[in-house]
Formats: sequence, C-alpha cells, structure tokens
Amino acid sequence: MSTHSSTLEALRARYGVRYRWLLLLSVMVGTMASIMSSTIVNVAIPDMSRHFTLGQERAQWVTSGFMVAMTVSMLTTPWLLARYGYRRTYVGTMLLLLAGGIVGGFSSSFALLLGARVAEGLAAGVVQPIPVIIIMRAFEPHEQGRASGIFGMGVVLAPAIGPSVGGVLVDLFGWRSIFFMVIPFCLVSLWLAYRYVPGTAPGGVAANRQGATLDWRGLLLGGTGTLCLLNGMVALHGSDPLQASVLLAGAALALLLFVLWQRRMSSTGREPLMNLALFQHRQFAMGSIVAFIYGTALFGSTYLLPVYMQIALGLSPSYVGSILLPAGLVLAVTIALVGRLADRQPTYLLVSIGLALLALSFALMLTVGLDTAIWVLVAWAILGRLGLGFILPSLNLGALRKLHKHQISQGSSAINFVRMLGGSIGVSLCGIVLEWRLAAHGDVLTRSASSPQRLAAFNEVFLMLATLCALALLAAWRLRDAPAVASKQH
Repeated sequence: MSTHSSTLEALRARYGVRYRWLLLLSVMVGTMASIMSSTIVNVAIPDMSRHFTLGQERAQWVTSGFMVAMTVSMLTTPWLLARYGYRRTYVGTMLLLLAGGIVGGFSSSFALLLGARVAEGLAAGVVQPIPVIIIMRAFEPHEQGRASGIFGMGVVLAPAIGPSVGGVLVDLFGWRSIFFMVIPFCLVSLWLAYRYVPGTAPGGVAANRQGATLDWRGLLLGGTGTLCLLNGMVALHGSDPLQASVLLAGAALALLLFVLWQRRMSSTGREPLMNLALFQHRQFAMGSIVAFIYGTALFGSTYLLPVYMQIALGLSPSYVGSILLPAGLVLAVTIALVGRLADRQPTYLLVSIGLALLALSFALMLTVGLDTAIWVLVAWAILGRLGLGFILPSLNLGALRKLHKHQISQGSSAINFVRMLGGSIGVSLCGIVLEWRLAAHGDVLTRSASSPQRLAAFNEVFLMLATLCALALLAAWRLRDAPAVASKQH
C-alpha cells in the first residue's frame, strides 16, 4: 500500500464511518498479545525453573527483565511514532513480540530465554501507549469514553482468561507452549495493521525520518533508575540490607539526574524523552498521581490475592483460578458500561467511585477467616474488579483531555510509564510488607498449615492497599476541573 493511500483521510474515505472502529480493533489485538505475554509466563515459571535448574533469584529475572524493558520502552513511543509513523512502529513491535515468542519457545539456554523476554518487554512497552493516542485522535470527544470502554473490555479479558488457559497448556504441553501463545495474535495484528493502521505520524503528518534523534542519555538514566529501583525492592525481600540501600540510593540518584537532564533538553530546544512541562497541567499531574497509586494497588493485589488464597486459606491453584475468573469477567463488562458513562459523566466522579470501591474491597478482606464461605471471597474480589472497571476507561481520558493535541503522544507515554512504575513497585511492596508482618506475628510461609497469625499478617497488607486507594482519592478529586465532555481544543 502506498504512503499516499495509507493516510488517515484516505483510509477513512475507503472504509467509511466504521473505519475508526477497525483501527481500534487492529491495535487492540496487538495490545492483548503484549499484555498476555506479560502475565501468562508467570504460570510457567516453576516448570521453567526446573528445566534450567534456576534458583529463585535467577527465576525472578524472567519477570523483572520483562518489567524493566516494558516500563522504560514506553518512553520511546512518541519519538518512534514521529519518526516512523503509526504503521511502521506498530508492525515493528509486533514483529519483535513474534520473534520473542518463537525464540523463547525454542530456547536451549536461560540466557536466550531471558533475551527473548526482554525483547517481548520492549515490544509490549512501545505498543501500550498507542491505543490511547489513537482514541484521542481518531474519535470525537463524545465517543472517546465508549471507545475506551470497548478497548478496555477486550484488553482485560487477556489477563483474566490467559492464566487459566496457560495452566492447561503447561500441564498438557509444557512451559514452551506459553511462549507460542502470542504467535497467532501477532500474525492477526500484522494482517490488520497493513489494512487499517495509517502510515502517517500523529496529527496526520508524514513521518520524519530525519527528525530529532532519540534522547539516549535520558533513556539510559531512566533504564538504570528503573533497574536499580526494582532490584533494590527485590533485595529488601532478602537478607542483604546493604545491597538494597545501595540500589535504592542509585535509583534516587538516577531519577534526579533524569529530571535535570530532561529540563536541560527542554531549555536548549531539543526533544526530551519525557516532557516535564506536561506536569504543569493540574489534571495531568493529578491523573499521574492516581495512575501511580492505582498501578501499585492493582499489580500488588494481582500478586497478593492468589498467594493469600493458597497460603493463608489453603485453597488449590485451580480452585483459586475458578474464584478469580468471575471477577475478571465482571471487570470486562463493567469497563464496557462505564466507557459509555465516561462520555457523559465527570472523570473525577467515575475515578473516585472506582477508588472507593477498590479501597472497600481491600478493607472487607479483613472479614475473611479460615471458616468463611467461598462466596464471600468471590463477592469481595468482584467488588474490587468493579472498582477497577470504573477507573480504567476514565483515568487516561481525564488526564489527557486538557492537553493540546501535539502533547497527547507524550502524555499517553508518560502516564503509562508512571502506572507501570507504580505496578512494579506494588508487587515488591506487598511482598516486603507481608514478610515484615509475618515476622511480627511470629509466622513463616514455609510452615504448611495456616493460622490466625498468618491471616492477620495478610490482613495488614490488605489494609495498606486500602489506605493507598483512599489516598489516591485526594488526587482524583483534583481532576474535577476536567469534565468528560468535549474540550474546545478537540
């Protein structure tokens, strides 16, 4: 397809009014593949560890290598889109994800497997800000919430159903089958991309391959800081406080240098990796705070709930999967319904309702005991997912709507980065606080039988997550000047 015939206007003329939905579907399939690759591999880690005879620390790299690569590569999306356009960028990420799946599935060594996971993480990070940019540009303001809801519904089904399917695949075909699962999604997304994704850059302008060079120093500082932070949090789990302190100090230094360097880039008229001027917009700054805390609570609870059900309540892994599946399906339906509300109701109201429901679901976990009926556990899990359903379609729209159109790419990239950073911290934070509270109550996870002391330790972690969500409410309320109906800039 020629460049001229792949502009947004040409594709709209060819496919008519339904085109924007076909475009959304195209990027949704690829995003589902990237999210699936991030969540589903956790199911295969025990099998993988046995195959490569890995200790817990090396096995952790399979997850943390992916997370660091994904978090940092999100910051490169605006530059890639401006330089290569939507289609080349999107196709490139799908090819990288496809290669990661194939190489990971056929890996004969742990180093090759780790390289495949990092490649998948890079692809997943670049692709995740793209759908929000497309929703904000291809859809009218009164349709953006609905589009966000439909997109969100499709995307959350991947992590809701993925681990269940993954568990069956590992049992039947072994851990390698998990890597091959992304291949059909990647192939379909490539076919859709060549039909419906425009070749132009955001704003309908031609991609400029001779444009600004990528801020490599900023990327290096951001990558170093994220790596030090995540490994410092993991080290806090262990018994080496000196290593944890050095890594966390390195993360703080890298963050400081990153901010100073981004300011210098902006002041000299060059293109920074992250446009810090975005945080001068109150709605964007408040949205970013909510995104960070929400990421911490979401990823932290996604890690904590299955561990709690298995180790504190003594339920089997397959039973845990069946308990959490209804909550995942409720989340998908809620997102679709709330997406429509996001076109008519103020963002701060929907996000605040979501955070309140999420905080309540965590607080209600304190009512669960060793003899509590399973339906109570299912109800509290569903309540939490209802809360997430209110937040997901509303938050990005509320944070980005007040930005100028040329700032949307940078804004989407930055808020996704902040959310993922919060998520990466959330998993470690829940683990650290759980170990601390278990020690305080005189229990260890190596004991097979559960006890009221173990339940008390878990309850205190749930209380921490409830408090975090309540704190995020303060920032969510500051989104109140960002109404969900059309901004004049659009």
